[in-house]
Amino acid sequence: MAGASQPDLSVTDWAVLGVIGEGRTHGFAVGRELGAGGDLGRVWTVHRPIVYRSLAHLERVGLIEPVASVAGAGGPQKTVMRITPAGRRRLRRWLEEPVDHVRDVRSQLLLKLALLDRGGRDPAVLVRRQRATIAAVVERLAAQARASTGFDAVVARWRLESARAVQRFLASLE
Repeated sequence: MAGASQPDLSVTDWAVLGVIGEGRTHGFAVGRELGAGGDLGRVWTVHRPIVYRSLAHLERVGLIEPVASVAGAGGPQKTVMRITPAGRRRLRRWLEEPVDHVRDVRSQLLLKLALLDRGGRDPAVLVRRQRATIAAVVERLAAQARASTGFDAVVARWRLESARAVQRFLASLE
């Protein structure tokens, strides 16, 4: 999906874009949401300097734009940002794309579910697509587990049971 016209974004970029997509805000507020004590920080924690680096990147690639500058409470001016139409389209597509790997469920899938919930959006499309993706992973891992021996079989069974746990989790969301 990424190319010259659609640069790759990190999970942090998506998290920052998701917060900006909720409404006009500034970097300090985004940092608060993604900090260790923030609502989204429970899922994906981002330190404030990284938030500002991500904001600069998202602006550079045209997914967010500055709209105002406001006085900070006892601090420097804050630049208020908003998502661009291109940013909104990219975010909407990303929020409906399943993750490819079981290891990304804890981070990316939960982040997507949190952002959908915060936006009052139904996660049904994402959950349905994720269930199909995980079903294929379970099938592949089951075949690997059957064909493996020794410690490879232990690892294969671990990965298979992890994928089955994700299947149960997704089924509980429907």
